[in-house]
Amino acid sequence: QVQLVESGGGLVQPGGSLRLSCGPSGSIFRFNVMGWHRQAPGKQRELVARITSGGITTVADSVKGRFTVSRDNANNTLYLQMNSLKPEDTAVYYCNAGLKVTVTSPWADYWGQGTQVTVSS
Repeated sequence: QVQLVESGGGLVQPGGSLRLSCGPSGSIFRFNVMGWHRQAPGKQRELVARITSGGITTVADSVKGRFTVSRDNANNTLYLQMNSLKPEDTAVYYCNAGLKVTVTSPWADYWGQGTQVTVSS
């Protein structure tokens, strides 16, 4: 069973930076749209940024100019570069992707287990 695995979360001071990564736990055929969502305590999960297989990005207004989403199609890896972090960015960040495990399998939506990002002095 393929899973998405995130890494790179942690504790950082306000104004600091973190880089999140996400990739499959095993081999897959192809990714489609990939994205990052986050959920803060007591709040609904929200889209942070997404990127299509062709590199077209969508970024939430709350992080625009500070966060950058990118992907390495050759290595099936998704990234989120987070700069100028604020306490309100504190949340669990989830990787999400549409993918085909094999050439004959249907497109399916996958989620990672989440990685905690805490912005605090």
